[in-house]
Amino acid sequence: MNRIILYILMVAFSFNTIAQNINLNTPVPVDKTIKKGVLANGMTYYIKSTDVVKEAASYYIIQNVGSILEDDNQQGLAHFLEHMAFNGTQSFPGKGILNILQKHGAVFGKDINAYTSFDETVYNLSNIPTKDGLVDTCLTILNDWSNYLLLTDEEIDAERGVIKEEWRTRQNGKMRLYQTSLPIMYNHSKYSDRMPIGLMSVVENFDYKALRDFYHDWYRTDLQAIAIVGDIDIKKVEQKIIEKFSKIPALENPRERFIIDIPDNDKMLYSLGTDPEISTASISFGIRHKKAIRPETVANLKRSLLESIITSMLNSRISELSQKPDAAFLKAMVGYGSLSRTSNVFKVWVFPKENRQQDAFKQVLTEVKRAVKFGYTQPEIDRAITTIKSSYENKIARKEDMDHKQIESIIQNNYLNNKTMADLEKEYEISKQILSSITQEELLDIIQELYAPQNRYLNVVGVENHNNLTEDQAKQIISEVENDDSIKAYSETLKAGNLISESNIKPGAIVKEIFNPSIGAITFELSNGIKVHYKFVDKEKNKVSLHAHSKGGISLLNDKDLPSSDVFGNLVKMSGLGEFTATDLRKVLAGKTATAGISLNSISENISGFSNTKDVATMLQMIYLYFEKPRLDEEAYKVLLNNIDNYLKRRTSDITEQMKDSLKITLYGKNNPKKRIFDQDYVNDISFEKVEKIYKERFSDASDFEFFIVGDVRKEQLKPLLEKYIAGISTPPTKIVEDFKDKASKWVSSKIDKDIFIKMENPKTSLKMVYKKEIPYSLKASVLTNVLGNILQLRITETIRESEGGAYSPKANAWLSREPKAVAFISISFDCNPDMVDNLSQIIKDELHKIKNGDISDEDLEKVKTSLLKEREQSKDRNSYDMQLLINFYRYNYNMNDPKNFESIVRKITRKDIEKMATKIIVGAMSYEIIFKPLK
Repeated sequence: MNRIILYILMVAFSFNTIAQNINLNTPVPVDKTIKKGVLANGMTYYIKSTDVVKEAASYYIIQNVGSILEDDNQQGLAHFLEHMAFNGTQSFPGKGILNILQKHGAVFGKDINAYTSFDETVYNLSNIPTKDGLVDTCLTILNDWSNYLLLTDEEIDAERGVIKEEWRTRQNGKMRLYQTSLPIMYNHSKYSDRMPIGLMSVVENFDYKALRDFYHDWYRTDLQAIAIVGDIDIKKVEQKIIEKFSKIPALENPRERFIIDIPDNDKMLYSLGTDPEISTASISFGIRHKKAIRPETVANLKRSLLESIITSMLNSRISELSQKPDAAFLKAMVGYGSLSRTSNVFKVWVFPKENRQQDAFKQVLTEVKRAVKFGYTQPEIDRAITTIKSSYENKIARKEDMDHKQIESIIQNNYLNNKTMADLEKEYEISKQILSSITQEELLDIIQELYAPQNRYLNVVGVENHNNLTEDQAKQIISEVENDDSIKAYSETLKAGNLISESNIKPGAIVKEIFNPSIGAITFELSNGIKVHYKFVDKEKNKVSLHAHSKGGISLLNDKDLPSSDVFGNLVKMSGLGEFTATDLRKVLAGKTATAGISLNSISENISGFSNTKDVATMLQMIYLYFEKPRLDEEAYKVLLNNIDNYLKRRTSDITEQMKDSLKITLYGKNNPKKRIFDQDYVNDISFEKVEKIYKERFSDASDFEFFIVGDVRKEQLKPLLEKYIAGISTPPTKIVEDFKDKASKWVSSKIDKDIFIKMENPKTSLKMVYKKEIPYSLKASVLTNVLGNILQLRITETIRESEGGAYSPKANAWLSREPKAVAFISISFDCNPDMVDNLSQIIKDELHKIKNGDISDEDLEKVKTSLLKEREQSKDRNSYDMQLLINFYRYNYNMNDPKNFESIVRKITRKDIEKMATKIIVGAMSYEIIFKPLK
């Protein structure tokens, strides 16, 4: 006994010694696999080699330039300049950048894009193949973006309309109130009136020189970094960068790249905003803190870990409170993060129930004050630490699978915010030492520091004619809470035990194992009649996915049960699992990387799951419980009804919801039992008992489900788990075999053409055009339909957006559904200027007519074919490809790996094929053209 006590004391002493030996002033270890350099002209470059996408690379230029640098007569020009980068450079005039990359499979918007914010503008060329000299091409594009934009008068004028339509698309009640909140959030600093989209009075009327001046002043090498991430040779790419980018001259006598600091405020700033299009309230309470700009040390890492623990524990408490039916709020959360270059913010978001803003704010603030006053319990801290450790371990296991964008985010944070590009393993070793010595007192000190009395602001999104939270009320509530001596420390009563009682499980057996060499998969036939198709895939390390499918779904329900089926998935998720409420389930699963859920769709019941390699057992346990111990919680149902009530209120003023309802009525009529409007009558037909009935009926027989498991789990690990948890699910003696029914609702007419008028604050028109027709399903027909949609997308982008400046983001798509019946669809939609809609509508019809008549450019067809082949090849680097491989093979009897089922089809497609497919779909098709217009 004495030896045991001595050993425990020695371990405790060693941990304390380790903690005490951490030098908080040392830098965080740097990831040396990222090459960083600075050229003589001041440009910074980063290079990272990774084969997460084989034979492809991504290219970024990070401009330390945003809307905050605009002069008063330039508001919107930082964003305008971003657009102009795609409209002509020295090496690629006109649409040269798009044309050259689209020929190699890149897609504008997805692979070729950019964004502008207050303080930076970032351009990306993503997943571009490294063959055919494209590395040099992409470096030339970055080089041109740095210093060689053409900015011609013609292209500038053409882009004004596109920007105006982008502004129009984004104008809604939420955006208007966000703009109202900016002076309070940023304390009337320059951020308050530098929304990146800018002022349309400037966009429509600025002199060409104003844009060129902004470009000259700010797009310069000392404010630029380029990043190349992908399957490349670092030394070769570095040499290319040095040779090409060193030639860009540094700007002489440059303007100072100033940083805007948000001034302090002693008294809380307050804003209340209402809008006719907003019918639900929200409250945002923030406390600003100054940022440390100096290089990061271990002390910063420790501080970051403590802040993460504090906010995660507080969010868990608030979430727990929100699960109570009598809570005054629907949802609330806290966070701590960046607000600007010089400020962080501790923020509390509250989403109150109707006319309960005061109570909601007080309840959530009380939870914050409880933590500020008493800190956190040791079990809470232990769970948070376990979760952080698990997160580190997952990231380390998957570090070779980190995608290009994640790597670029690390690089961007280093360049713009001086954040360390940390060596993950070394950082984790330090973090474990920090976490082992964290005390309750330290956490209490940090939360008390974050909840500071200065630099506070409160933004209230109110509702017209409601009892909105006033400034005086807010101050009174804050004072009452902060001086409330009756607030007691947090306590919890967590039911002890594991997720599942192993003693109650009656394991089954694997009765047959069949290997399929054509796709490298194994089928396990279990003793309870369940089939599991499995494939080991470690393209993405430490990831395991599960999917299960049973035919039937909502198609087998009576019409009277449809409203209850609508909330089925939400109620199941909110109810918890097995013996545990949703709140307790999160605590039991702390540190586990495993999830599972069940759902219904129109023609099937589905099970989905995800885990890391270590926690596959937990994922399978959860699935076992969904069948053996289904849980529907009546308290959760009451909370759900509260959420639905709020959703009903929100819908009344939400223009998007009004459009959905109007579209549904126009297509299906007012009294279609399968296409009802989500209103109070609909909600009245939802019942807890019906949800229970649906659960029991649709998930009564696990043997009717076909399971698919793909990922980084070895057969030797998986087999005993399948025998215990999946084969252990009880199934009826006679298998229940079901199929879906075709219950698709018909349109009221084969051709619908209607204008619908809706009251809106900022006039805009929304066009929706659809053609549909039943045609026989085949793999070739499916591919041809997809190609048709992509060609149409190219055409309307060129005509509607670029030539006419009529819409910011026109969308065209075409697809061929397989089930419940084969139906081909063509869909076009966009927002636009009301004065232009008739002309734009005719342009779409003309483009469809051209395609139907064979007026298809070889260039467009080749762009689409190349893009499809590129995307298919790059998708093979992900585990998800193999999941689709198994599902298509066993459900639809075709092998995605066989080139004849995709690659050969794509390569052989001709213009005549697209012409025939367009004719087949359009001629004799049902169609609608519905245009939503502003009510004058």
